[in-house]
Amino acid sequence: MKQKITILFLLTATAFVSAQISYKGFIDKYPVEFVTDIYSDGQGTAIYAYCNYDSPIVLKANLAGKTLVFTEQDKSGKETVKLSFENYNAENNELNGIWKDLNSGKELKISLAKQFDLSYNNGEEGTEREILQPVSLKDRYFKLIISKEDPSTVSGIKIIEKKTDKLIQKVDVQCQLWGLYNVNVGDYNFDGFEEFSVFESSYAGPNTSRIYFLYNPKTGKYFESGFSGTSLEFDSKTKRIYEHNQCCAGRSVERAEYKVVNNKMVLVKKTCLEYDDKTQDYKKIKCD
Repeated sequence: MKQKITILFLLTATAFVSAQISYKGFIDKYPVEFVTDIYSDGQGTAIYAYCNYDSPIVLKANLAGKTLVFTEQDKSGKETVKLSFENYNAENNELNGIWKDLNSGKELKISLAKQFDLSYNNGEEGTEREILQPVSLKDRYFKLIISKEDPSTVSGIKIIEKKTDKLIQKVDVQCQLWGLYNVNVGDYNFDGFEEFSVFESSYAGPNTSRIYFLYNPKTGKYFESGFSGTSLEFDSKTKRIYEHNQCCAGRSVERAEYKVVNNKMVLVKKTCLEYDDKTQDYKKIKCD
């Protein structure tokens, strides 16, 4: 069985980050993928996943001067693994470093070659590019498909079987690239099966939207739910979906509660609030 390591580093899109760059190469004899995107202050996060398990691990990243370091932590917050690169330069076509187990001291060489830069076409227009996501299901993991024409757009999601790398399903979407955390997992219809969602877009203030996919146990595949709303939150204890929407610099707020009936969101109640300058507090108003 092939062994493969995938490392991913991506962050929320912002004017203050460097280019998102994908590399391929080796850690010792093991093939690797490596995607970087570093904030101007040198801080970030990352993913580290062995493809014989395909269970991603979130890492921290720090660029100090020309030294780029990724660290893995255990549940207590103790650092256990470090990947370090001296003389790091985002413009270089090669990246070489050291993987180190901080408990045993074991070290392995890392050698990488640049594959693509998402900020530029690099003569690769029409080429499909994929980015591993930091979350996974028990036996499946996810890869974003980046639009061939627009590197800021996600055009699809691949659901892949762990260990075998067999493609289970591909779904088409048109979503905003949101860096590392495009895909989330959860039980969105409260039926006991884990499902996934993909970040769709951001709006004024903290408002965001996602596309939610539900699991069909008969087919083993996922289907688009039709769930819609702003900044939805799913409470497994109450089996309710909560929506929060605000505008006008937070002066107007809408809150809604839904239940799920036959895989559809059914409104239970809705509350609308407006900030009152006299009382310096919110008051209830009639919802439109």
